[in-house]
Amino acid sequence: MTLLETGHPVLTPIWFVLIAILWTGFFFLEGFDFGVAMLLPILGRTERRKRLMVNTIGPLWDGNEVWLLTAGGSMFAAFPGWYATLFSGLYLPLLLVLLGLIIRGVSFEYRSKHPDSRWRNTFDWMATIGSFLPSLVLGIGFANFVRGLAVAGDPPLIPTSFWGLFTPFALLGGVLFVVLFCAHGATFVSLKTKGEMHEDARALAQKLALVAGVLLLVFAVWGNLAYGPDNPAAHVVTWVLGLVGGLAVLAAGVLVGRNRTGWAFVCTGVGVIGLVVAIFIKMYGNLGFYTVSGPGLDMYQASSSPYTLTIMSIAAAIFVPIVIGYQAWSYWVFRKRISLDNLPEDAPEPVPTPA
Repeated sequence: MTLLETGHPVLTPIWFVLIAILWTGFFFLEGFDFGVAMLLPILGRTERRKRLMVNTIGPLWDGNEVWLLTAGGSMFAAFPGWYATLFSGLYLPLLLVLLGLIIRGVSFEYRSKHPDSRWRNTFDWMATIGSFLPSLVLGIGFANFVRGLAVAGDPPLIPTSFWGLFTPFALLGGVLFVVLFCAHGATFVSLKTKGEMHEDARALAQKLALVAGVLLLVFAVWGNLAYGPDNPAAHVVTWVLGLVGGLAVLAAGVLVGRNRTGWAFVCTGVGVIGLVVAIFIKMYGNLGFYTVSGPGLDMYQASSSPYTLTIMSIAAAIFVPIVIGYQAWSYWVFRKRISLDNLPEDAPEPVPTPA
């Protein structure tokens, strides 16, 4: 029997796992980008410090965002029912994520186009807000997937209102994503800089990691006690991932305090990965939904045809290694630390010409 004839039962779970990997990669890589931008008002007390912080992620942020585009495109092609249900029922939250990503991208591209400080401050705040919004909204959204979102009707739709998404557990997820990404970003800044900025980022990362670690442990315990997966083996794995992730983030706070910034960044990354993987394990099969009425929605009902999944698998096998190789090469090229001494002095602001 060929792969095409068995593609639906074989490739549907494979593509769910691949999409989970893409989302995990996005949160790991884009998480520190979000964190750096959210910390601009705190660590970037002068224009040169802000420029230094932006320069740490300048060659990387747009490549990191590709993981989100690929995850979204894969969901659309491999699970059109999942994609359609999300956008029909969660249009406003997804619009907020999109707006945040747009103003964030515009801010990085345009902040250096004019020397006026008001111009740059405006775009710096756009970067901060454009990173805070996706972090908060995605955190609330994925926490709701852990709880389970109701679907009803044929085709299945989400009857929950926008304000109905803001449950205590969902708000905890939103706060967790924001604080964890800030800890991840501060650790990254301490890893990529030298001198004054390195010391300030290290001190801030130590505090943020301790708070993020506690929040992650609370989220893991609450989620597993109240909304744990039905499969006993999966339930054990989510407990392990949640506890290991929370303890790893707490360890990052200790390590960054001892100036072991490389290992501290690995630990915050382990926290992000453990959190996201545990969420997708909970979503396996039902995609984070539960049925109120109608035929319901699971990953087999929401998936594309076997032929589509087969073509996608061939394309992914060819192009994904190329993209990962290129991104790994870019990280290697820009691996050195930078400091304020590497930046030129600020250009003087233009003096208005008298009439």
